Amino acid sequence: MIRPYGVQFMQGNEACVYGAIDAGARFYGGYPITPSSEIAELSAELLPQVDGIFLQMEDEIGSIATIIGASAAGKKSYTATSGPGFSLMQENLGMAVYAEVPIVLINIQRNGPSTALATRPAQGDVMQSRWGTHGDHPIIVLSPASVQECYDLTVRAFNLSEKYRIPVILLGDEVIGHMRESLIIPELDELKIINRKTPSAPAEGFKPYTPGEDDIPAIPPYGTDHIVHISSSCHDESGYSHNAPQTADKLVRRLHRKIENNKTDIVQVEWFGPDDAEVTLIAYGVVSRAAKQAVIDAQKEGLSVNLLRLITQWPFADEQVREALKKAKAVIVPELNLGQVVLEVERTNSFKTPVFPLSRIDGEIILPSQIVERIKEVLK
Repeated sequence: MIRPYGVQFMQGNEACVYGAIDAGARFYGGYPITPSSEIAELSAELLPQVDGIFLQMEDEIGSIATIIGASAAGKKSYTATSGPGFSLMQENLGMAVYAEVPIVLINIQRNGPSTALATRPAQGDVMQSRWGTHGDHPIIVLSPASVQECYDLTVRAFNLSEKYRIPVILLGDEVIGHMRESLIIPELDELKIINRKTPSAPAEGFKPYTPGEDDIPAIPPYGTDHIVHISSSCHDESGYSHNAPQTADKLVRRLHRKIENNKTDIVQVEWFGPDDAEVTLIAYGVVSRAAKQAVIDAQKEGLSVNLLRLITQWPFADEQVREALKKAKAVIVPELNLGQVVLEVERTNSFKTPVFPLSRIDGEIILPSQIVERIKEVLK
């Protein structure tokens, strides 16, 4: 593989593949689906060139199962999907959360539900990415807004997944996945790659799910001297099934704690515009690009507006959103759905700041002019 570096011009989906390989991913199991298929296609071409494996499965259920198995064997693993495929992956996604198997799942969202407008953009999977699998569970979800971030956040997704032993979802959208623009790919030695912890305890009597002080266990891959058992059932520190109520309580609380206690490290946002604006836009993904231009256009018309861009979708940026709600006279949440993140903003709104949605679900993107018009309506 001839690795590109420096200034490149490529598609968002392509950037995800280069980011995955640079992060150390060596296994892809997947099934092609619009608008993410380019990720599978390029992975099939490039992974064998770096001694990796590409495996096309019969469906998305098998796809996520293969990457869980490959990761348990010690290989950084990923898949990509959209819409119905993401739905099919939910059960095994829960298994990976519960068994603490690091994987990266790239979901390039499309208009839905069902087949709907399979080639058109939407942001309808925000809540599914958080709550799609059953039971109480934590998750990390990142939302790129550029081709550059398709690369950068794919690397970050693998780093977070390995560090916290948890599945990480890269939640893109059709526009970001298919657009082409410039990006900079750094030299490999400039990347800060994180690998999962390995056991320091002796193999004899080893319990793979014994957490460290950070609540994260050092689970070895299959095939080492350390015997490891991975189970999707309630398990104790040995990894074997243990169905006592106190075991279930202890395990699920630890899974949540290892994420909640590290939100400062995980949650990433971007502020754009004046600090003391009257109106704050809260946006993510492709809509944040329109929102950023809307801030510029609104300021030219003498309107006081800024933008809080959510790069980390989950865990939710409660602290930063509360800061926005505290400072602004009004908050507008533009998104390509009928109001998913706006409900989270309202959940955090102890300041009773007026919060207004701006939704579009017809397969077209929200334009800066539409956001500016909404700002004017709010300020009347």
